[in-house]
Amino acid sequence: MNRKKMMLIFSLFLLLAACSNNEGDNSVSESGDDKASSKMDASFSGDKEPKEEVAKQEDITAERKVIHQAQLEWKVKDLEKVQQRIEEMAEEYGGYVVESNVYRENEEKMEGTITVRVPEARFQDFLAVSEGEASKVVGRNVTGQDVTEQYVDLKARLKSKKTVEERLLAFMQEAEKTEDLLKISTDLAAVQEEMEQLTGQMKYLENQTSYSTVTITLAQDGIIVPGIDKAELNTWERTKKQLATSANLLLKAGSGIIVFIIGNLPILVILGMAGLLVHWVMRRRREK
Repeated sequence: MNRKKMMLIFSLFLLLAACSNNEGDNSVSESGDDKASSKMDASFSGDKEPKEEVAKQEDITAERKVIHQAQLEWKVKDLEKVQQRIEEMAEEYGGYVVESNVYRENEEKMEGTITVRVPEARFQDFLAVSEGEASKVVGRNVTGQDVTEQYVDLKARLKSKKTVEERLLAFMQEAEKTEDLLKISTDLAAVQEEMEQLTGQMKYLENQTSYSTVTITLAQDGIIVPGIDKAELNTWERTKKQLATSANLLLKAGSGIIVFIIGNLPILVILGMAGLLVHWVMRRRREK
C-alpha cells in the first residue's frame, strides 16, 4: 500500500513539473512575439514618419527658392554714359531693363535711377562687375526672401485640387440626375478657379526667384564742363549771317521811308505849299 502511494505521489510530481515547463515555454514565446510585434509597429509607425519628413525636407532643399533684391547708390562722373552701360550689361547677362529715368536740375547737377532684372544665377556676378562703373559706392543693400515653403505649399495644394478635379470629372460621367450634374459642375468650376489662382501664384514666385531685381540710384559727381561747339567757331558763316542781317535792316528801313513818303504824299504836298507861302510872305515883308 505504501508503494502504491509513493508511485502516485511521484507521478503527480512529474505531472506538475511538466506543466511548469510548458508555462515557461509559453511565456518565452509570448515575450518573443511581443518583441517582434513591437519591432513591426516601430517599422510601420515610428520609422515611417521620420522618413517622410526627411524626404519632404530634401524636396524643399532641392527646390530652394529665394527672391533677391539689391538697392545700390552710386556717385558717377558721367551719369548718362554709366546709365547706358548698365543697360547694355543687363542685356549681356541675359536680363532686361524695367525702368530708367534721368533728372536734371541744372547744368551742374544730374540724378537718375535705373532698375534691371538679371538671372538669379548671375546676380552676384552682375553686382560685382557693375560696381566698377561707379566712382564711389555710397550705399549697398542686398536682401533675400526665402519663399520655398510657400512655393511647396502652393504646389501641394495644387496637386490636391487636381485630385479633386479628377474625382469630380469621374462623378460627372456617372451622374444620372440633372440636379446632381449641376451640383458637380458648380463644385468643379470652383475647384478649377482655385487651381488657376494657385497656378498664377506659383508662376509669380517662379518669375521672382528666377530673376533678381537691382535698383541703382545715380548722382553726377562733379561739374559738367560744356563742350566746344564747332558750329559756333565758323567765322565765315557767322559773317555772312551778320551781313545778311544788316542788309535786311537797311532794306527794311528804306522800305519804311518809301512807304511813309508815298503813303503821306498829299499831306506832304499841302505842308510844302504852305511852307512856300509862308516863306514868300516873309520875304515880301523884308523887302518893304
